[in-house]
Amino acid sequence: MKKYISWNVNGLRACMGKGFEDFFKAADADIFCLQETKLSAGQIEFAPEGYHAYWNYAEKKGYSGTALFSKTEPINVTFGMGIDVHDHEGRVITAEYENHFFVCVYTPNSKRELERLDYRQKWEDDFRDYLLRLKEKKSVVVCGDLNVAHKEIDLKNPASNHRNAGFTDEEREKFTQLLKSGFTDSFRYLYPDATGMYSWWSYMFHAREKNAGWRIDYFLTSDDIKEKITAAVIHSDVMGSDHCPVEVDLDI
Repeated sequence: MKKYISWNVNGLRACMGKGFEDFFKAADADIFCLQETKLSAGQIEFAPEGYHAYWNYAEKKGYSGTALFSKTEPINVTFGMGIDVHDHEGRVITAEYENHFFVCVYTPNSKRELERLDYRQKWEDDFRDYLLRLKEKKSVVVCGDLNVAHKEIDLKNPASNHRNAGFTDEEREKFTQLLKSGFTDSFRYLYPDATGMYSWWSYMFHAREKNAGWRIDYFLTSDDIKEKITAAVIHSDVMGSDHCPVEVDLDI
């Protein structure tokens, strides 16, 4: 049994002051992934004992960034997709293990006025192709902030958010395409009808207190290992970021 956790920390240095290390230790995950670290190399000293650590920094300071901590040393680790237009923002880390690939991703936000939606569409196509190439070789686990609420059940106020970044028809359709290409949303696999289960809340309007949130943080598995999903947890009680950690347990 393997326990995997993913958390968009919205700035690791800030999250460190809000109990991050306590949760990291208590979770005792086999792999623990971060998104939106907002770091440059050397800005933080975090090297948890018993883990191999891999960081992918954005070239732009204080922006984006991902990290992966693994108890088992991977066979190989790569950063980015190998596509120059996408690989300057520290958004992808891929770790290869004996039986599977593990991908940590921080999907670009389409931003206000959807100014980055066209780029986001290109990203989605290229990232799906990247995952499919991996899937031809081994099983794949994908985690991270995918910046989309897939269905109306995945956010509190779907009607008023219909054309907002993260809930456009275009973004939702790309997620549907990804699943149809051979991937399973682990949480919905176990809890197809669960409501009120969110992983991100705006800092405005007391959204978290009201649980007016969105489920935009995911664990996906390639379909060949979906039956090995034994638990999917949204740790909504864990504070420290505007996102909460999400978890999947796999019998692999």
